[in-house]
Amino acid sequence: MSVRVVSLLPSATEIVAALGVQPVATSHECDFPPSVGEVPSVVDSRIDASATSAGIDEQVRESVADGGVYRIDHDALAAADPDIVIAQGMCDVCAVDTAIVADAIETLEGDCQLVTTDPHSVADILTDIETIGDAIGRPNRAKELVSALRSRIDRVASVAADSPIRPEVAVLDWLEPPMVAGHWVPELIDLAGGAYGLANPGDASTPREWNEIREYDPDIFIAAPCGFELKQTAENRTDLTNRPGWSNLRAVRMNRVYAMDGHHLMNRPGPRIVESLETLAALLQPEHFDVPEPWMARSFSSLPK
Repeated sequence: MSVRVVSLLPSATEIVAALGVQPVATSHECDFPPSVGEVPSVVDSRIDASATSAGIDEQVRESVADGGVYRIDHDALAAADPDIVIAQGMCDVCAVDTAIVADAIETLEGDCQLVTTDPHSVADILTDIETIGDAIGRPNRAKELVSALRSRIDRVASVAADSPIRPEVAVLDWLEPPMVAGHWVPELIDLAGGAYGLANPGDASTPREWNEIREYDPDIFIAAPCGFELKQTAENRTDLTNRPGWSNLRAVRMNRVYAMDGHHLMNRPGPRIVESLETLAALLQPEHFDVPEPWMARSFSSLPK
């Protein structure tokens, strides 16, 4: 008998699918693989995700102060009749909070297991894959997937380690206000052959004063706003380019400012975190790695107007 899984965050949906299980319901943000678009959503967002970077930030602040960003559709959840619900405890802005999910599960008839993820490092992400694999009855497949991902990580790290130059890198996962990417991002930068002086591995992503980023003056500047594909980053580029001193930054003068997909990559702690690493390696060490596909990352100067 197949297990009935409800995944409430995109990264978990990708993990479950990679392990060969089709979720019976997901969240409104789950969009990969494409087949998950055929299943119902049990989560609604109060945020207009098409708004500007500053507008979304304002909506989030207002929603957090007024009951939270997300709401669970209890009727849809009951109709999905899950054996397992996967949620996260890392960020109540990224996905519905675990406490809300636990309350919703208590209203269901029958037994339902709550599995939570809380990753802050690459190792945590790989552990989550195995934890979810155990929960859904696919432990061997999970181990095989983790082994394959580790091999790709090791390959990148091995090639990058041979480079004599380690550029200083800044990654923003929000534009207005500017927020320096933390959690697994410092580790990815290190594995890809760069130096990350704005945060330590495992640190939370936090807003920073623009002057602090200017003083850091990175060799490479990457904008990867959470939830933004390249088109939306392009639409919000003036959040950076209109800031004081932007044109004087070393990365700008050297044309090493990039937009990177922050929706499917970087901010999804699932199997495609390795694609994020490989994309970063191509930006940091272009002489050693293949050029990423256009949807993954592009120079700021080549973004559509």
